[in-house]
Amino acid sequence: MWDERPAASWAAVAVNVLVGITWIVTFARFLRALDDLQRKIMQDALAVTLGVGWVVGFAYAVADAAGLVTRDLDLALFPAMLGVVYVISFVIGRLRYR
Repeated sequence: MWDERPAASWAAVAVNVLVGITWIVTFARFLRALDDLQRKIMQDALAVTLGVGWVVGFAYAVADAAGLVTRDLDLALFPAMLGVVYVISFVIGRLRYR
């Protein structure tokens, strides 16, 4: 379907981008509405998640370029991994500031 109808493909991409922008704006408003401690816990968890994403993402890119990776990973595993890292970081932050 996507190859036969490029307009539908571009429409799907546009909808995805618009939903993503809406999500970012909504999440930024949500962060501003939180109290200071909750915002700190969430921002710390987001910082850890971003760091893990950069380190793992670049390490995989370098390993793949060097021919050390024998098979390709499914791209859907990356956001799933980031979600797990975020939840763990958030829980640790909540326990730390208990």
